Amino acid sequence: MFRRLASKKTFGILSVGLAPLLIRALLLPYLPMPQPRVEDEFSHLLIADTFSHGRLVNPAHPLWVHFESMHVLVRPVYAGAFPVAQGVFMAAAQRLTGIPWIGVWLSVGAMCAAICWMLHGWVPRRWALLGGVLVAARYGVLSYWMNSYYGGAVPAIGGALVLGAWARLLFCRRNAPARHAALFAAGLAILANSRPYEGLIFSLPFVVTLLIAVLRRRLPRASVLVALGLVLGATGVAMAYYFTRVTGDPLRLPYSLYRQTSSEAPHFIWQLPRQPPVYHHRVTRHFYGSWEMAAYNASRANHCLDGIWDKAKDYSRFFIGPFLAIPLLLTLPWTWSSRRTRFLILVAISFAAALAVEVWHSPHYAAPATGLAILLSLQAMRQLRLWPHGRLLTGFVIAGVIVTPLPPSDLNGEDRARVLDHLRAIPGPHLVIVRYTLRHDPGKEWVYNEAEIDNSKVVWAREMDPGSNRTLLRYFANRQPWLVEPDLSPPRLSPYDPNLPPDPAFQFVRLGVEAIEVLRHPGEVKRTVLATAAEAGVDLERLNCDQWNYYFTAATGVEPPDVSGCYVHQRTEPVSYDQWFSWLSRQR
Repeated sequence: MFRRLASKKTFGILSVGLAPLLIRALLLPYLPMPQPRVEDEFSHLLIADTFSHGRLVNPAHPLWVHFESMHVLVRPVYAGAFPVAQGVFMAAAQRLTGIPWIGVWLSVGAMCAAICWMLHGWVPRRWALLGGVLVAARYGVLSYWMNSYYGGAVPAIGGALVLGAWARLLFCRRNAPARHAALFAAGLAILANSRPYEGLIFSLPFVVTLLIAVLRRRLPRASVLVALGLVLGATGVAMAYYFTRVTGDPLRLPYSLYRQTSSEAPHFIWQLPRQPPVYHHRVTRHFYGSWEMAAYNASRANHCLDGIWDKAKDYSRFFIGPFLAIPLLLTLPWTWSSRRTRFLILVAISFAAALAVEVWHSPHYAAPATGLAILLSLQAMRQLRLWPHGRLLTGFVIAGVIVTPLPPSDLNGEDRARVLDHLRAIPGPHLVIVRYTLRHDPGKEWVYNEAEIDNSKVVWAREMDPGSNRTLLRYFANRQPWLVEPDLSPPRLSPYDPNLPPDPAFQFVRLGVEAIEVLRHPGEVKRTVLATAAEAGVDLERLNCDQWNYYFTAATGVEPPDVSGCYVHQRTEPVSYDQWFSWLSRQR
């Protein structure tokens, strides 16, 4: 029966794509649609929501500082920082069904079908169908690619198109070269708009060898080059236009602008940190200045090899697992002897080396090589099957892969989703002011909004200093204000009382920062603090640094910086007002 299904190529490919969709749909009563929790997911959802409203970007909000968050640009426009391919899939689904996760669901089915199609260009039909079944079983139903909004399936589609079209162009040269060149270019376009760096490293060997074949006239130049030029040219124009709308530069990626204006840590271990920007919020300072820099420093320290080993374990656990590792390791000397397979192994090695020099890692980073991992596994199983008892051992491997799918991710934003659903059930629009404790985990971010902030049913905003909070409340005077405290267990939602001071107080930001109204004019801050201390009736000549800091908070509602460096000898010694304010003006 499997042979008969494999003989019907198109039907087999469609079956492989539809099977995980049907199974996941049947599991919805037991495994509901995922709720976003991680910063990356909200960025993709913002892109999808923006596109679904018929816009490429959103104008910057006048109170943008309350809406700053990780992986989101709030200036010069309001937009997601990531490439757009994942957002395009979800935007189409949101436009048609109102549910962006449907785009994730469909992309996983498309990934399984695309990899099955790719395998037909490399291996016999039975093995191609088997590979599609293994992909659907391992990645298609329970993995976090299906059950989150990260977007692993989309770059996997791009990689499969590149790998499958390349094989058909070089090994079946007379079989519709223009069509396969267009598919090859489409794969490159998807990679460029989903995982640009990893997609470039993965596709470069295939691009170079294809161009060499064209130059040596092994392929018809006109049809191949025209197809490549049309698809890649249109993609390049569209990308340049989008980049211009977001960054103002047709060659500057939104993610590049985001990293350069928001973070200190670079993306690769050989790069040096950037000068820290102004962090307006305690949580963003912690995320970029502490968490990201700690990851960067660890990747460059003496135990860098330990970090590379951790990356290797995580990637191999996801893409290979214990069962597919058996044929890969046992048959390596034989698979290496095949020229075609040896080329694929070298591509895999170069791709792994490119992943090793990134500071961060996650399986969806390596998604362009998903089809390559399955193809190498199939070639190894084909060789293993020729050994004594090889059929039994191959059957064991296949059964092991099918019955041990990747577990779903436990990173689910159910707490935030429950609060959101509760507020949506209450009539009228709402403003939710988010208050974190000092021990807040910056990986559990709640401040993310829809594309049209002012027209949203629920608006999420960061609590700041009392003056900024009052400006926020006046702007959204038509909304019911709420306070949410996500770090309590369970998270607490209560009416917001503007008469109570924020707790903890808004963290110090250097004087003169445009976005913080109460600190915008240092001269005004100087006069206000002095007037507040004078009104208290204290002897201004006997105040020390801690006491001046106290009156600074009383006047501004902003937490003062640590007094280290303010006093000369002893912490309790008096300092003049001008000396204290001169020190304050230098703090960052």
